[in-house]
Amino acid sequence: MTNVHYDVDDDTIAVVEDTNLPRRLKDEVYETLEDRGDATVEDADELSKAVEARYMDTRVDPLDPVGTVSAQSIGEPGTQLTMNTFHYAGVAEIDVTQGLPRLIELVDARKTPDTPMMTVYLEDEYATEREKAHEVVWNLEATKILALGDVSTNVADMRVQISLNKDTLEERMITAEEVAEIIEDNLGVSTVQQGTEIQFGPEEPSYRDLLQLVEELRDITFKGIEEVSRVVIRREELDEGEQFVLYTEGSAFGDALEIEGVDASRTTCNNLHEIHRNLGIEAARETIIEETHNTLAEQGLDDVNVRHLMLVADMMTNRGEIESIGRHGISGSKQSVLARAAFEVTVNHLLNAAIHGEIDDLDGVTENVIVGKPIKLGTGDVDLRMGSTDSGGSQAD
Repeated sequence: MTNVHYDVDDDTIAVVEDTNLPRRLKDEVYETLEDRGDATVEDADELSKAVEARYMDTRVDPLDPVGTVSAQSIGEPGTQLTMNTFHYAGVAEIDVTQGLPRLIELVDARKTPDTPMMTVYLEDEYATEREKAHEVVWNLEATKILALGDVSTNVADMRVQISLNKDTLEERMITAEEVAEIIEDNLGVSTVQQGTEIQFGPEEPSYRDLLQLVEELRDITFKGIEEVSRVVIRREELDEGEQFVLYTEGSAFGDALEIEGVDASRTTCNNLHEIHRNLGIEAARETIIEETHNTLAEQGLDDVNVRHLMLVADMMTNRGEIESIGRHGISGSKQSVLARAAFEVTVNHLLNAAIHGEIDDLDGVTENVIVGKPIKLGTGDVDLRMGSTDSGGSQAD
């Protein structure tokens, strides 16, 4: 509430502040009252009580099995997801993994997605001027030698000859001198550069070394980010108006954020670990929620309650790093021996538990199902005790 001014009178503010609502909902109530203009204290009291009642109804009851409900909420619609690996994500030339393979990627917290990509937003004049936007494109997209000109070999003289395209050099804002210098630094050879022609060769005449130099030449990145193989530029209607947005094949999130003209506050990628490394664990948590929701929504399953996705994201990130939901992550690190054994590699878990003398307290769902005991959730966690009254009867405490 610091530095926020509301036009409603102090009595109205006092009424709203007296509720058990979270700050975000209180702010929404303030805005609604402001929009009405003629709201009285009675109106504020009625509105805040109605919002509070609805909010309290949506809260989870104590001992509610939120994990089991979340698993059902995500797992059941998960059976309806398509098995198609690729889907064009609104951009004709960029394909990204969607459907069930993408959902598996997310819950497994894979180090690198099958189809890494970035959505790069631009700022200031870079977002509205095509020439400026193209400057960012060439700083992002990896420029290889075959994009700059033709490469040929002169076997008689044992020389590699490069004929650079002058228009391409100007477009990508790189000079022939810079190309020659990069070749020397990467290949350790001496080059001869005249205009747009560059020549070099092995120190000792060798056909094998000549071909090796050509292969190494093709791998050099002369400009841009090596991991980004292609960039597609599109003009889109955003909240800020019409702007250019860049979509990349390949991802190097940290390097992309350092490029002039890139809006670091909106730019994102589909690699959870890159988000974590560059923006922290809270941003990674938000990305898990966003990506899982988008994957389900893509298949028409966006009615899955976001709080279930939030619970999964919380479980994956609550230790300060991204953990997968599997035997190498959350399921494999559970306290209960039986819960771990029920998931995968049963014999190994039981054998290790026996060797180390582990004790299972039977606190969770899985282990109580295995041993046939009531689950300690909901009514199963309530104990009933009979006690005698002064009159000789009995009462339940």
